[in-house]
Amino acid sequence: MASHPLFTEDHEELRRSIRGFVEKELAPHAEEWEAAGDFPDWVFTRMGELGFLGLHFDPADSGQGGDYLTMLVLSEEMARSGSGGVSMAVSVQCEYVTPPIAKFGTEAQKERWLRPAVRGERIGALGITEPDAGSDVAGITTRAIRDGDEYVVNGRKTYITNGVRADFLLLVAKTDPTQRHTGISLFLVDTDTPGFHVEKRLAKVGMHSSDTAELRFEDMRVPAGNLLGEEGKGFHHIMWELQGERLSAAAGACAGAQLCIDKTIEYVRERRAFGQRVVDFQAVRHHLAHAQMMVDAARALTYETAWKVHLGEYPVREITEAKLLATRTHFEVADMCLQLHGGLGYMMEHWVQRAWRDSRLARIGAGADEVMLDYIAKGMGL
Repeated sequence: MASHPLFTEDHEELRRSIRGFVEKELAPHAEEWEAAGDFPDWVFTRMGELGFLGLHFDPADSGQGGDYLTMLVLSEEMARSGSGGVSMAVSVQCEYVTPPIAKFGTEAQKERWLRPAVRGERIGALGITEPDAGSDVAGITTRAIRDGDEYVVNGRKTYITNGVRADFLLLVAKTDPTQRHTGISLFLVDTDTPGFHVEKRLAKVGMHSSDTAELRFEDMRVPAGNLLGEEGKGFHHIMWELQGERLSAAAGACAGAQLCIDKTIEYVRERRAFGQRVVDFQAVRHHLAHAQMMVDAARALTYETAWKVHLGEYPVREITEAKLLATRTHFEVADMCLQLHGGLGYMMEHWVQRAWRDSRLARIGAGADEVMLDYIAKGMGL
């Protein structure tokens, strides 16, 4: 029996398979990878072997041929890894980088970058954000200027997940610096290309097990054949991709918040204070009830929106609302759960502080809260 009408028994079978892998092969290493500040590349290889990096890609591209909803299942189950960094790095690989190649790539590009990435043989990163341009994608200044059969790239990118370990980069650059939206193009760039530099690895508040880099391009020459899609259409290509990224973030946020609630309930049932169980205090029960209500509401919106996408619609406003509500809910729930753990929750060895730190980034990445609110307002005609 499916857990929700949105999902079929096939989806639930996939869920059991992913959950078994995550709980057996990923979750036991969460503390180790957090302390090390990285996780091993075998995670990508193993997930590729199991087919988890290409669930909704065509079998001709080494995918599993599943529908869009399979990616929501993956996002939800990856929350059980206990490591936001691992979840984020995997999400970048199979939800940020590879979908545009599958949609816009040539046969040669798919063979060189997409299929190896789906198999977990090559790791990808997405290069959008710059030191002076984040949410304002049209404001990027990295240039890719045509010179014969090549483009010469100069510029910088920052906050790039997988940027240290990546084998290739989906690069967003200006091919016409005089334009904003219509001057942007996409390129596939191998990280061993001369002129490609990993300037430094960045230290973060959370997501410690995921590498984040600042990149620099200095007279980097990229073959014209590496242009993904049409020149000047990169903004529209990447905006399409960001919608899937945001809905996936919403699903993962709901799952992460639910896990926080479930594990906190276990704690307050066992913990005693003032001669009684912590759960027996009315204020504690009310906190948990409110948290559950918020998660249920965020999940309902996420699932309704996912169903529209599954039917072939493109509900940008609803996707934006789901991403905003779910990620805010996740952080608020994690904060509440930390509070209910008292001093223990603030200790670095306890899981809840990591959930709290990791949850904060989703309110910035893939569209900051304020940008999401502006999109919603525009969708309302304001």
